[in-house]
Amino acid sequence: MHPPHQRPVAVIMMGVTGSGKSTIGRALAERRGCAFLDGDDYHPQANIEKMRRGEPLNDDDRAPWLDILRELITDKLAAGEDVVVACSALRESYRQRLLPGNPDAASGVRFVYLRISPDLSRERLLARGGHFMPATLVGSQFAALEEPADALSIEAGRGVEEVVEQIDRSLPPRN
Repeated sequence: MHPPHQRPVAVIMMGVTGSGKSTIGRALAERRGCAFLDGDDYHPQANIEKMRRGEPLNDDDRAPWLDILRELITDKLAAGEDVVVACSALRESYRQRLLPGNPDAASGVRFVYLRISPDLSRERLLARGGHFMPATLVGSQFAALEEPADALSIEAGRGVEEVVEQIDRSLPPRN
């Protein structure tokens, strides 16, 4: 819980597949002593099946998933808790959909854009086992990506600790 004068923060780790959203997000949450939510865990089964078949998701597929994540973010902020969320949030409309409806709560959301090259994304996906996202969808991820103008933008090819340190320094102090 935060003192009344300090707002809780929701950090949304965004970027294409393989950018390190989950790895960096978990490390940041551990460093800050808060919850970590992996957006992939909240995809409806139909979305997972579609991606496994190598079919990119469309806006209709993503809408209910983004709504679930927005509710989770809203609940954490309303409870006065910090949270780190891994979510691709590739388009500006998706990022807007993730924001809580309450403008005061929405002001506590910070986006961190993990930049990565298509080659490194493919390389990481091919090295990663047990995930539903095939390397064939890397191109569709980059095609859908609208780079954010209002996010902390970080080169994700660097070491996890270095990236986490840079993100943590950009955030309000934790209790």
